Amino acid sequence: MSLPLSDFDFEYPESLIASSAAEPRDSARLMVLDREGGRIEHAVFRDLPRFLRPGDCLVVNRTKVMPCRLFGRKSTGGKADLLLVRELAPDTWTALASGFKAGQKLEFPGGMTATVSGLTEEGEYRLVFETADLRPYLAEHGLPPLPPYIAKKRVPSRADAARYQTVYARDDGSIAAPTAGMHFTPELLDRLKASGVILAHVTLHVGRGTFRPITSEDASAHTMLAERYELEPSEAALISGARARGGRVVSVGTTTTRTLETLAARPEGFGPGSGESALYITPGYRFLGIDALITNFHLPRSTPLLLASAFAGRERLLAAYREAVSLGYRLYSFGDATLII
Repeated sequence: MSLPLSDFDFEYPESLIASSAAEPRDSARLMVLDREGGRIEHAVFRDLPRFLRPGDCLVVNRTKVMPCRLFGRKSTGGKADLLLVRELAPDTWTALASGFKAGQKLEFPGGMTATVSGLTEEGEYRLVFETADLRPYLAEHGLPPLPPYIAKKRVPSRADAARYQTVYARDDGSIAAPTAGMHFTPELLDRLKASGVILAHVTLHVGRGTFRPITSEDASAHTMLAERYELEPSEAALISGARARGGRVVSVGTTTTRTLETLAARPEGFGPGSGESALYITPGYRFLGIDALITNFHLPRSTPLLLASAFAGRERLLAAYREAVSLGYRLYSFGDATLII
């Protein structure tokens, strides 16, 4: 069935695009949308315990954002700005960049060098670094991979690293943050647990698949790129147990949602597992793994917006977006949040 991409557009002033995060984290605004009746309530993110019930299971993505943005120079002159995407070997990575040529040498701060060995089938450059293991170098010299619309306005700094990360991040591997989770503070998580909400974790390493643009006017023709996920047995037991007792599974972010839905759709049913997910959720999808969704305000015509539209209903979600814009909610990665329940 055709899915016109233009159906997932909305207008907003550029001034609403958040270029910095709310401080403290849980002071961001929260729009609560009832997906059955369409009722909207306005709150602050720290009010979240008011909307959840004892026995609900809050599921978060504990992937950790890598400092994978590098600024250097080509040995022939000119800038060498790139975003590392995938580790093929400890010294070999793919990267998003432009203007590189096979055989070209790149130079980075601290004396690090790399050689461009060609392009992958996905259009990423393959880089071979001089070191046997790049990760210690990235820990010292890499910069956080802020979204392009922020990076255009200012150069990322190492000071951005802590804020472009969730407070529960654990597993290294993402090239972008699971941004819905950036609103939580340790104190808010403690309040939720004290109120009887169960906290469970998944890991999905955010790659190009999450933010790759839809290029076809028929959105149904888009293909997601696979991203690695894992759900440990103890965490799966928390989620399954909560649902068996009548609690709701409250997914924090579209990456958590795609992980839970991938696992729930298996022939053997929901349970622990690991692998790669290329699940593309669009309106008409039948949700099996989640009962509520916390997410940010997404880019028009984007795969996360289509997922949120599938969960809330396209017309209902876009009506909520129009109200949010009229009330000055902040948009995108560092912006405010929605709870669709």
